[in-house]
Amino acid sequence: MKERPMMASKEPSIFRPPGEANSFLLRVTQGCSHNQCTFCSMYRQVRFRVRSWTEVEKEIIQTALHHPFLRRVFLADGNALVLGTAKLLNIINTLHRHFPKLSRVTCYAAPGDILKKSPQELDALKQAGLRMIYMGIESGDDGVLAAVNKGITSDGIITAGQKVLQAGMKLSTMVILGLGGREKSRVHAANTAQVISLINPTMLNFLTLTLYDGTPLKEEASKGNFQPLTPLETLFELKEILEQVSLVRPCILRSDHLSNPLPLAGILPKDQKNLLQDVASLLPTLQIRSPFL
Repeated sequence: MKERPMMASKEPSIFRPPGEANSFLLRVTQGCSHNQCTFCSMYRQVRFRVRSWTEVEKEIIQTALHHPFLRRVFLADGNALVLGTAKLLNIINTLHRHFPKLSRVTCYAAPGDILKKSPQELDALKQAGLRMIYMGIESGDDGVLAAVNKGITSDGIITAGQKVLQAGMKLSTMVILGLGGREKSRVHAANTAQVISLINPTMLNFLTLTLYDGTPLKEEASKGNFQPLTPLETLFELKEILEQVSLVRPCILRSDHLSNPLPLAGILPKDQKNLLQDVASLLPTLQIRSPFL
């Protein structure tokens, strides 16, 4: 029987990657310590705080009483790696004591928080059981990153991603199609492909920009200062990224988020040609339907 996700019921919603659907969602922080990206609505109304050790330990103990044999834990919320290494190690070690069959611990991490960890700290976390980190690239273009207030440059993202992999952990990355709008689509695609190539992550996930109520980016779009891409333009952007990515090590690609105009799945670089053919096969249909051509 699959383990069901478990979470606290009286706190704000917990966001997690699709691959953590059956994991124990252990909230070690609440919200996002940066929380200034103009496109993100996930934690906009949530005040960031670090949960106390008493809260975290109590939740671990209570969960272990009912699910002692769970195997996977996801440390929430938006960037658990903002915690000090000693505290993270204590959390992971406590999880292993209470869940003897625990096989992996994962978390979201902002590039800036990864950069603050030394190679020795990342190695210690990996040895303790932190197996994979989810990191948002969003865009590889510095102009786009600055416009959306990501708080990091492309060089910082590259260095952070490489540090995770050098520590022996898996790295799952996210890219947002359309984040540069119509004006910056080409540079967003080209520079994002370059960043992906330099990192060569374990996994690469594509999402398409969604303009959420209450976000600064949607307000900019409503004023005409930001022009979102059409589904056809989004597909062309995806095509440009896939054409320009050059990887040495295998990378699992997923473009199956509901926001995307075309679901894709494969392994780069092995399936690169087939994935491009899948994109090309849909272009004529969207071209016929598009009112912008």
